[in-house]
Amino acid sequence: MDHEDRIALFLDYENLALGARDHLGGAAFDLRPIADALAERGRVVVRRAYADWSYFDEDRRMLTRSHVELIEIPQRMGASRKNAADIKMAVDAVELAFERGYISTFVICTGDSDFTPLVHKLRELNKRVIGVGVEKSTSALLPPACDEFLYYDRLEGVDIPPARARRGRPARLPSPEAPRLEQEPEPQPATEEAARDVDTLAVLVAQTVAGLQGSSSGEVTASTLKRTLLRKDPTFSESDYGFRTFGELLRHLAQHTVVELAEGPAKGDPEVSLPEHGDREVAFALLGSVVADLAGDDGAVALSGLKNQLRRARPDFSEKKLGYRSFLQFCKAAATSGVVDLSWSPEADDYLLTPQAA
Repeated sequence: MDHEDRIALFLDYENLALGARDHLGGAAFDLRPIADALAERGRVVVRRAYADWSYFDEDRRMLTRSHVELIEIPQRMGASRKNAADIKMAVDAVELAFERGYISTFVICTGDSDFTPLVHKLRELNKRVIGVGVEKSTSALLPPACDEFLYYDRLEGVDIPPARARRGRPARLPSPEAPRLEQEPEPQPATEEAARDVDTLAVLVAQTVAGLQGSSSGEVTASTLKRTLLRKDPTFSESDYGFRTFGELLRHLAQHTVVELAEGPAKGDPEVSLPEHGDREVAFALLGSVVADLAGDDGAVALSGLKNQLRRARPDFSEKKLGYRSFLQFCKAAATSGVVDLSWSPEADDYLLTPQAA
């Protein structure tokens, strides 16, 4: 039986076209990158775009070649024209959700927060909702409402023209007598997006795997992990961190002992788990060593400030990379493993750690 998703594509075209023009260096909107991204997610069976097409003559030809049904919104003035397009698109989407039960995914292409109630309603009807919008013109309210949100400017195949230099007076040619000054090289944009920190990603993945292992008795597969990451952050994409596929990302994290991979129930969908040995045991040993050194005559070390002591001994220490949500949870796990003793002290109003007796 064919289990591929059936997708309905709805485009708030004026929002997309103007967003691309205003925030992507005057670039014309191109449907192809969106179509390619959706082809990886299922079969698009409905394509509809809403606008007053008298304003988008060239775009109309491009969309027609891509077999998009153009819904004409009669020309009105100002906000009333915009509202007419929004209402028509929302009504059509809900109507299709009831009439075409085989459509499992709705793609709402807009950055307008007015469509957030539509997204909520479609999800109530057990439909998966993917949003698409130009990043700088997308409301912050819309992406969290969706199951997945794709920023148009990050899609493969979207070419953003370089920012035009400001027009000024033409530079005068240097005179033969004037010494030629060496021009400072212009700073080049970083080839890797530093804003997308792989260490932060490692923490997110480890915490998510730990949460899934704690809430489910079954194995955690790569596909389950990816869906959960998208539920946490619908804008998540492994390509933002420089990885071509989610599997490549997992292999990278496995090489750095953040996760372990094993053969899963289906080919290409490995089981993901946190390492049972390795870094966790090293971190436990570090904790035991630091507690033993600090205990001294008192024989106990307060939890407060202890994490800083561990980082002095090992600057890259992070309990979150090991899947623990807090330093206290990490210490409780170390106590369960017999590395230290942990108890609450009302007098100190803090947890106290003592070295485990040999």
